[in-house]
Amino acid sequence: MQPPPDETRRDAAEDTQWSRPECQVWTGTLLLGTCLLYCARVSMPVCAASMSQDFGWNKKEAGVVLSSFFWGYCLTQVVGGHLGDRIGGEKVILLSASAWGFITVATPLLAHLGSAHLAFMTFSRILTGLLQGVYFPALTSLLSQKVRESERAFTYSTVGAGSQFGTLVTGAVGSLLLDWYGWPSVFYFSGGLTLLWVGYVYRCLLNERDLILALGILAQGLPVSRHTKVPWRQLFRKPSVWAAIISQLSAACSFFILLSWLPTFFKETFPSSKGWIFNVVPWLVAIPASLLSGLLSDHLINQGYRTITVRKFMQVMGLGLSSVFALCLGHTSSFCNSVVFASASIGLQTFNHSGISVNIQDLAPSCAGFLFGVANTAGALAGRRKWQPTPVFLLGESQGQRSLEGCCP
Repeated sequence: MQPPPDETRRDAAEDTQWSRPECQVWTGTLLLGTCLLYCARVSMPVCAASMSQDFGWNKKEAGVVLSSFFWGYCLTQVVGGHLGDRIGGEKVILLSASAWGFITVATPLLAHLGSAHLAFMTFSRILTGLLQGVYFPALTSLLSQKVRESERAFTYSTVGAGSQFGTLVTGAVGSLLLDWYGWPSVFYFSGGLTLLWVGYVYRCLLNERDLILALGILAQGLPVSRHTKVPWRQLFRKPSVWAAIISQLSAACSFFILLSWLPTFFKETFPSSKGWIFNVVPWLVAIPASLLSGLLSDHLINQGYRTITVRKFMQVMGLGLSSVFALCLGHTSSFCNSVVFASASIGLQTFNHSGISVNIQDLAPSCAGFLFGVANTAGALAGRRKWQPTPVFLLGESQGQRSLEGCCP
């Protein structure tokens, strides 16, 4: 007697999932990869003030360079997710990381390649955005195929914590490199580490034959078969899919608003306050909060609670409760209370990693990358208008204030 088709597919999916030791290795590796993604992403904001002085950029020109990242970032979300679903998310991540790492290392050379500094830097940022745009959709595709449902929340939350960690690392180390060796050293640092990470993944974690096969498939064009086509009509007729897209858009809007305006809010409301406090503390809180949300989510599922109920609870915490603390920011005159409210809001926003981010993987595991790409495109478009990539702590008080004046929307 033949087993039912659904059971056969489920068994096949379980056979391709990582074992616990493999999952631990990949989780640590992808955590570092996300950290390096943000190191490369914020290298330009860290150096923007110094580069403006060297090349004579005004505030508008510096703003064009900084915001051009999202011009490319918005365009490759869906492509990255679809490629991840088709050839494997780990291969997409490796190929894109090798390219953006090379571009980051080459940025100082491009800046001095003739007199068109602004054009070269804008082009490099657009290209970096194009390459980094595939990362999170490909990551979603990878985790949906390789991680058990009961462990996805903690895995994704751990990997997602690399975004805060990478921002802090570049802020601290980058500021020192900027003072000691000049702005080119920041790009060499972040790009060089990325290329080292690529080398490690290629040599230790990936099968060379599979990578060459994936490159061949990309070179020849992806064949479309009945079994691999994305079910567009079925997906976009489901209310749950639209709920996921709207939730991702809302989460991105709230995140980018805080990222964009928090430094300006504190500088204008509390002029004598120390910049490192309100720019560092909330992001330090976000790292353990992200890990806690993943642990809590997986624990509740393992205790027998329905997966959908746990995902909704995490999303209420990530969007609802975090928004309450964000609203409280405008109704207090105490610096300490403001720091607490900002830290609570940003920390709770990491609960989205255990809510909508993994819920997309639950909804459509076979095309989770594509669906996440669609949802994240909406979030990236929100970030295109609201993103402020240069918190004061990244540059120091004086440089940071000049950058805020030139780049806030």
